[in-house]
Amino acid sequence: MIAPTTARVLAAIAATVLLGACSTDDVLQVTDPDIINPTDVQSSAGATAVRNGALARLTAATSGGGLTTASANSEGLFLLSGLFADEWNNGDSFIARQEVDQRVITPANTFLTDVDRNLQRARFSAAQAITLLKQYNATGPAADVGEMYFVEAYVENIIGEHYCNGLVLGNLGDPEQYGTQTTTTAAFEMAVAHADSGLALVTGTTTADVKIVNALRLVKGRALTNLNRQAEAATAVSSVPTGFTYNIFHAQTTTDNEIWNYNNIQRRYSVSTGEGTNGLNFATAADPRIPVCQGGDARCTAAGVTLKSRDDGSAQPFYVQLIWPTRDAPVSIASGIEARMIEAEAALKAGDAAGFMAKINLPRTGVGALADPGSTTARQDLLFRERAFWLFGRGYRVGDMRRLIKQYNRAPTSVFPTGAWHKGGNYGGDVNFPVPQAEENNPNVPSGQTCLDRNA
Repeated sequence: MIAPTTARVLAAIAATVLLGACSTDDVLQVTDPDIINPTDVQSSAGATAVRNGALARLTAATSGGGLTTASANSEGLFLLSGLFADEWNNGDSFIARQEVDQRVITPANTFLTDVDRNLQRARFSAAQAITLLKQYNATGPAADVGEMYFVEAYVENIIGEHYCNGLVLGNLGDPEQYGTQTTTTAAFEMAVAHADSGLALVTGTTTADVKIVNALRLVKGRALTNLNRQAEAATAVSSVPTGFTYNIFHAQTTTDNEIWNYNNIQRRYSVSTGEGTNGLNFATAADPRIPVCQGGDARCTAAGVTLKSRDDGSAQPFYVQLIWPTRDAPVSIASGIEARMIEAEAALKAGDAAGFMAKINLPRTGVGALADPGSTTARQDLLFRERAFWLFGRGYRVGDMRRLIKQYNRAPTSVFPTGAWHKGGNYGGDVNFPVPQAEENNPNVPSGQTCLDRNA
């Protein structure tokens, strides 16, 4: 039992609290938990939080998901990229997705606007984390900072692979600075520079150090390949083990693997096969690198996919990927297999047919070596088919198709899907993504001129 005097004191305190709670000034000073001010992260813990946020944003931007309720089911770049190329077909009735699949994209496309925003946020968060980690956690693991350089380089490279000349990359500052329109070449060069910054920083031999160094070498090699500097690219990745992977992660309770969600569950995407004459036969090749079932068959049923048709109910077959069979399946965004493909391409560029075949076949140990097809053009076809099957669904295909046009002088109509589109009408002529219309709010971007050109 509380003593009377104590009770009176507690009552007085409670009355004071209640009176304070009724103050209109206090009501107007409620803290918004969604707003993080710069001073909130000026500590070692804050710097680590920004770093973790950059990694989460990279996941949202690539294999999907989001950090807020509104963006929780964003499909990410990998799906839209494959839809634009020949990896996926559209299986729903959303006009914005159909624009991407048909290659007639408007700058106002909302799905691509979301993807661009998430990519920019991932890059910007990584740049912020680098500054904060160096200032507030100067004795911390170099790999933590190196990984942020990897995120910067990865985003810059993949934006260069997908967007038109005229893409925009903002700059970190106080206040933040609007970016100016630039070329894909400049984006690739920026990626190489950031990869080099990370490699100069991470010199240790811990497990974390080795992982980040390999990731940095791979993104540097990828960007150099995009710059048509294949020999340098091969040197950059030569020490990356074939079995290496850099994964981004999903979870049962937070961020779904949206490739699984949009294909296996929602049926808005279907694995493509022979799309528009030029498309590769991803769904029907029976290739173990891309395990696929057809909606309603025994294999799909065993994987938990029981519906037989696409979301739009069309008569088109519904093909389901089984690379990522669960909602929490991780996605590899850089791998040692990619390193061998980069080395193979360098050998091909150098006219070394034997070296090319040796590198192409290295990852195929245990599944059978391929024979030399005998001509330069056929070897090019083999290279890009092997890349397509090894790297399916991970955002490589559009960059490869654009390189076939720019570096190998292929006609766009012989590279991208062409002719009759499967939902009526014909494929358009887009070979890249436009800069989103939202970028017109940037004073450095002229109204109505979100691309400098739409060439490959």
